Amino acid sequence: MKVLKKTIKWIVVAFFASTILSVVALRFLPVYFTPLMFIRCFEQVGEGKSLKMKHHWVPLEKISPSLPMAVMASEDAKFLQHHGFDYQAIEHAAKRNKEHPEKRKLGASTISQQTAKNVFLWPGRSWVRKGFEVYFTALIEMMWSKQRIMEVYLNSIEMGEGIYGADAVAEEHFNTTAENLSKAQCALIAATLPNPRKFSSKNPSGYMLKRQARIMREMKYVDKLPREGEDAKKKKK
Repeated sequence: MKVLKKTIKWIVVAFFASTILSVVALRFLPVYFTPLMFIRCFEQVGEGKSLKMKHHWVPLEKISPSLPMAVMASEDAKFLQHHGFDYQAIEHAAKRNKEHPEKRKLGASTISQQTAKNVFLWPGRSWVRKGFEVYFTALIEMMWSKQRIMEVYLNSIEMGEGIYGADAVAEEHFNTTAENLSKAQCALIAATLPNPRKFSSKNPSGYMLKRQARIMREMKYVDKLPREGEDAKKKKK
């Protein structure tokens, strides 16, 4: 029994030490690969497809300032105000899902939560994975700035079949760079994020164009992401 307790103790210590060190390291190092990238590669092989993984890490200053505004307007309007979790959105989603169980489940994940999931975890809806997501979200909110969270998010998120990050999708779908994306292109990219493998920013459907227009309208009410060190509450668009 003593040996078991000691083993469990060291496993717990090793888990917290390794995860905290990983979060500290990735506060400064580029994230070149994520678990999802490898999972998609295995899926492609399993389906007999050619391997495709387009990903170019670029610093936040090399990404159009319209893209952070577009994803905030689309995915997380309170990104600059919350500390990782939008409790009002969570309450709304829980109420709506309970009242309308026949409809598609409404999510309430913030950009911080999506970043934690993309970088440290695997896709899925289990309570175990959700618990890890809460843990990693809390860690990155404590140790990373909002700018760093956005930088990692925009570089790691899936933006098409085998396409990850702003620069890759800019090249693949718009023949440009992340830095030179227009406001309309940024809104169109953001419009696909609920399901980037289903919705295309290269060949948008009428539904996507409607979402794009709505996001462009909502971007007018989203504060511009401040530079590192600036006060997010004082910096306006």
